[in-house]
Parts: sequence; C-alpha cells; structure tokens
Amino acid sequence: MLELASSLVARRSGEVTLTRPLIGRLLLESGQMEALLDEYGARQNQYWSRFRAWMAALKNFARIGEALAYLQRRLPAYRLLPIEADFQAATGERLQLLTGIVAEVAAGLLVEARRVGVEVNRIASPAEDFGERLPPGRLAHNRDDRIIGDTASTVTHLATEFLNLAAESDLLRASARIPPEDYAASFPDPVSEERLRQLAFRFHNLQSLYDTHVAGTCIETSDTDLPILRGHASIIYHLLEIATDLAHYYERHVSPRTGDAVLRERAVVDAEVTMTTLFAYAMAFSSDYLAGGQRVCQGILHRYAESGRLDLPVPCYRGFHVRPSNLVARIVAHYGSAVQMDLDGKLFDAASPFDLFRANETINARKRRWLASEIARVHPERSGVCEPAATAAAVLAIVHRLADAGKIVLYRQPLQLSDEIGHREGSVLENTVAEIAQLQATGQLDIRTDLTVAFIGDQRVLADLDTLARHGYGEDAFGNNVALPKTLSYLRR
Repeated sequence: MLELASSLVARRSGEVTLTRPLIGRLLLESGQMEALLDEYGARQNQYWSRFRAWMAALKNFARIGEALAYLQRRLPAYRLLPIEADFQAATGERLQLLTGIVAEVAAGLLVEARRVGVEVNRIASPAEDFGERLPPGRLAHNRDDRIIGDTASTVTHLATEFLNLAAESDLLRASARIPPEDYAASFPDPVSEERLRQLAFRFHNLQSLYDTHVAGTCIETSDTDLPILRGHASIIYHLLEIATDLAHYYERHVSPRTGDAVLRERAVVDAEVTMTTLFAYAMAFSSDYLAGGQRVCQGILHRYAESGRLDLPVPCYRGFHVRPSNLVARIVAHYGSAVQMDLDGKLFDAASPFDLFRANETINARKRRWLASEIARVHPERSGVCEPAATAAAVLAIVHRLADAGKIVLYRQPLQLSDEIGHREGSVLENTVAEIAQLQATGQLDIRTDLTVAFIGDQRVLADLDTLARHGYGEDAFGNNVALPKTLSYLRR
C-alpha cells in the first residue's frame, strides 16, 4: 500500500491518471490494509486511529474516482436525453479533481506512516506503471435477439417502477436546489448516507431487472426508448453510488455531530470539494436525468397501455371537491396517460382537477332528483295548503327522517335553517327539496347516494384509482383525512 502511495507522490501534479489497473490495486491494497488495522483495533487506538482514518479516506476516494472514470468511459454508449448542463465536461472536471485528491491523500498517508514509526524512505515505488494500453474498437454486435416470455408486461413494470422511484426521489430534486452555504445543514435531513444508499440500491435493482428481462430481446431492438430508460436508470445509479460514498465520508469523518473527532480538527479532504461534488455534481445531475427518465417512461406507458373502463363510486363527501379531484389528477399525471371520466355521457379530463370540479354540477343535480323521489316516498303529497309553521315543522321532520335513514349526512347540528323555510310557495315536497338544496350549498349536509362514474383509460391508472376509491378518495364521510395504502405512497409527496 505504501509502495503505491509513494508512486503517486513521486509523479508530478497532472501526471496521475486513475487507470483501471491503478484503481484496482489501490482498492485491493487499501482494503487489505484497512482489514489488518481493524484486526488490531487501530480505530480505537489514540496513536494509530489517524493513520486508520487516512487509509479509509484513500479507499473511499479511490472508489469515487473509479465510478467517475467508469462514467467517463461509458458515457458515449449510454442513450441519454439532452440536459441543459454539460455532463461530460463536468464528469471530466470532477475526475481530474478527485485524481488530485487521491494523490494528496496518498501523500498524507505517508506522513502518517512516518509518524507511527514506519521507515517510509526504504519503501520503493512499484516497477509497474499501471498504464492502460488497449487495442482500439469494439467487438461486433452479432448475437441473435433473446426470446423472453411476456416482455411487454416487464417493460410496463419497469417504466412504472421508475415513475414510482422518481416520485420518491424528492431528496434529489430538493438537494439540487440547496445553496452552498446550506450544504452542511442538510445533514442528516434531508441528506444522509442511509437514504442515498437505499435509493441507489433501488435504481440498481431496476437496472438489473432490465438486463435480465429486456436487454437483448427483439422488443428492445424495436423500441428506441427502452435503451434510453436503461441509460437513465444506470446513470442515476452510478451518481448515487458517488453521492453515497461522499455522504459516508462526511458523516463518518467530518460532520460535527457524527464525525471522528481525530479528523474533525484537521480534515483529510477539503470539505468544499466534498460538498460540491456531492450536491452540485452527483445529486444535481441525478435530478436532471430523473426528470428526463420520467418523460421517457410516461411515453413508454402511453404506447404499451392497455385501455379499460372501470365504474367507481362518487366520493361520499361533497363529491369531487378539492381533495378527491387533486388525488385523481395526480394519479393520472403520475403515469402521464390520457384518462377520462364519464358521467351521464359527459366526458371530463381526469388529469384536470378543475374539470373534475365541474362534474359536481351534474352530480348534485342527480342527487337532488333522487332525493325528491325519496322525499315523496317518505312524505306523500297531501291536498290542502299548510300554514308556514306547519310546513317548516314538516320540512325539518323529513330532513331528520332522511338523516336517520342514511339518505343524507348532517355536517352541522343543529342545522342553520334559512329564513325562507315555511314561506316559500309550493308544497311541502317542493319546500323540502329547496331547503335541502340550500343546506347542501352552505355545506351543512350532503345527499348520500350510490352514484357511480366511469373512468376510461390505462389499466394501470384505473387500478390505482380503484385503490383510491376503496380508501374513500383519501377522506371519510365527514371529510377527515384517511391514510392511503403503500401502493399509493407517491401521492404523499
């Protein structure tokens, strides 16, 4: 390990290149050295702990350098949508910066080695130069397409999972907007090694599913969007790997709350470089490619969509008011599909809360027609004209009878009746219908019916709308919030 460190220090600034052979040896030797030090309890030893910390830093930043070098090599092979910033140039700049950091940490490691009594002067640089002289070109792509079962359903599953991950990745979007002066304050919330590692694992799993079920199949050959989906998932995964290692270094060695006291006094690596690479590079570009991946996946789902029709109940509390309409529209927007709501032959755009609001006019008219027939059944029309007081008493009695029968739900007790009750022209039936309409308009009651609407569109959207309806569209009969199931977790963000 110290031979490698001497080799890095012996080279002039700008001559160090993190080739695959060099990184491979650095990771091998640093890992073995770290394990040896831990066998003897170096981390808990006042004399050796700083040497152990420098060793860990070298391994950590060598691994980050490996990921950056991999991205730089593989970037031309990825199918990526264009973004505003120059990712290739930024990756080259970060790699050059991290290469310098690896060399600086190697120099610091030699200083620490002398401090603990290792005779560094007797250690010679290794004879190998770790160069990478490879023949040009690539092997021909001449294998036949693989034949897999139901690839189309796997594609829709992958696109859906990417959208779900994107909905749960507010961490990336929020972190990309954090100003430099607030980087440190972002730990441990919203940024932490644990959250980044979990997110990286899920994007890696997405990439793995693609390679198992889609890569090399005829459907991948025929659909140019599928390699773009794979490229975006892969780029985000590798950037999250880098972000995880940087967050690990900060939390373990630098953070005032959780960092090693030995290193906090004299940090191994400049905190500004660490934070800038974490936030302005890894997380900012992850956010950019996440947005592009969402657009690709919505397009894929639109093409592979299986259309269907599903009858669902009207929300029991005030129909499609603010909360149900917004939740329905957010589900439709999540998938990017065209979904319509059919009510008595009238079509409403389910992606627009305002369009769904308009459906309430038709819903309330249907409710009042239905209620008029119920009132006629509860209180058959009698001949003769009633006195105002008698009419008012009859109306109030009918309202409470309907409430007891579950035909209407009362949101206020006692009811604030209008001044017109008992003074309107017409029968008791007409007075009751008018008074209930007034009470409904003022939010004191609602008419409870078994009205249904039909949603027409992508089966995946309909499945989530069915789940939403079975959970009351997010509210109970009195408008109180109801927890939504895990399958709709993307609506909580």
